[in-house]
Amino acid sequence: MSNTSRISYFPITFFAVIMGLSGLTLAWRSATKHSDLGFSLEIPFAIITVGLFLAICIVYALKLIRHFDAVREEFSHPVKLSFFPAFSISLILISLVLHPYFENIALLVFWLGAGLQLIFTLLVMSAWVNHNHFKLQHMNPAWFIPIVGNIIVPIGGAALGQIQISWFFFSIGIVFWIVLMTIFFYRIIFHDPLPPKLAPTFFILIAPPAIGFVSYTHLQLELDAFAQILYGIALFLTLFLLVQLPKFARLPFALSWWAYSFPSAGITLASFMMAEKTGAMGYQLIAYGLFIALNALIVLLLWHTYKAIRAQGICLPE
Repeated sequence: MSNTSRISYFPITFFAVIMGLSGLTLAWRSATKHSDLGFSLEIPFAIITVGLFLAICIVYALKLIRHFDAVREEFSHPVKLSFFPAFSISLILISLVLHPYFENIALLVFWLGAGLQLIFTLLVMSAWVNHNHFKLQHMNPAWFIPIVGNIIVPIGGAALGQIQISWFFFSIGIVFWIVLMTIFFYRIIFHDPLPPKLAPTFFILIAPPAIGFVSYTHLQLELDAFAQILYGIALFLTLFLLVQLPKFARLPFALSWWAYSFPSAGITLASFMMAEKTGAMGYQLIAYGLFIALNALIVLLLWHTYKAIRAQGICLPE
């Protein structure tokens, strides 16, 4: 298969890689802040994350220019549609990564990401409401990305002083998280299980309460009852999925494995924040345990992704 034709199969889901690497970079920032590690990999991971983001943007832009019909087909797909906001979420996370070093650029990237996130939210919700081909069995945790992804905006918004717009996005994300969570559990209990290729998206369930906790705490500046409920739900969902880890470990590698990464980073960041707010040793142990596991997970994902690219096992027709 020629490189040109392979570009037509370059998936929008590649932006999930950027979400995971951004989460790891921010986790290193938190770990360095809360400990005396003596070293930090935040800057190397920040450089890798930004570099890969630009590379993925260039390749997907080529796909958009040369194979617009393939992009349109992705946007009408009941699963792939949900991954388009991974691009806007990546921009918001990149703004967080850049903030300590290039504040003005970070602010520009944040507003670009937040604006696109709102546009994607409206487009995806419109597609859901005005559809004639979606069915209940199409529903999977990736559907949380377009709407619940709004919860991520306040992390960058609060850091950059954009408080009111952050509450706006937080409201959208937290309300529709509850709605979609209800629909998903009805779907998974009373209908067919998820296809094996989509099974890793179960980990996306961790992200809304974990990132919701981080966002809410940035906005509220105190550890109130609602914040503790959000963290408790995130921690429970993490334990629930860890119990089922042997099942996930038997799955063959696919790009969907990157769905493990950002939610894992989210609960790690939430645990570091919980440890900071409470001073409890238990939360510190949880945070460092998750941090070590997150680093191992990202290394594993990068290795499998590299092997899949070398074997030309990615960017193929399904």
